Amino acid sequence: MVSRPNRKVNVRAAAQTKIGTVRQRVTSRFSWTPSTFVTIGLLVFAVSSVGPRVGDYFVMQTQINQLQAKLDEAKKNLENITEEKERWDDPVYIRAQARDRLFYVVPGEISYLVLDADGLNLSDTSGTVGALLAQKKNSSDFSQTIGTTKKDWAKGLVQSVIRAGLEQPVSDTKSQASN
Repeated sequence: MVSRPNRKVNVRAAAQTKIGTVRQRVTSRFSWTPSTFVTIGLLVFAVSSVGPRVGDYFVMQTQINQLQAKLDEAKKNLENITEEKERWDDPVYIRAQARDRLFYVVPGEISYLVLDADGLNLSDTSGTVGALLAQKKNSSDFSQTIGTTKKDWAKGLVQSVIRAGLEQPVSDTKSQASN
């Protein structure tokens, strides 16, 4: 058996000699003169004076980005509000909103409002419309069919106003004397 020399030891020794030669080259070229100390001092002074400003710069950039995001959101909100305003300038949109929200109808149309009688709380005694409907649901007072009025209420209202303005009040003594 032939013994081989330890290869790891040889690699380490070669690396150490290489590092030693590099150090010698660098130290032989570099000399510590007063101008070197002044240059290093100026570099330390520049880093110490500019360092806090760099931190402030990053803080300000973060604030600028946050404000820009708020500005973009406000612009988007303004666009939405402008679109909403333009919609409200359209008479068709206003008519549709009046129908949906306020249950308005165009003259001549018939509007039906369907109440969910099955969803009423039959034990409700609070005096609300729901309680009233629940009370009358199974009685004869509550109609299960659609009906029409027998009198024209608008005509009756006009006649009442005219009669109130033209007729003279009847005193109690005259009405009792005529009986």
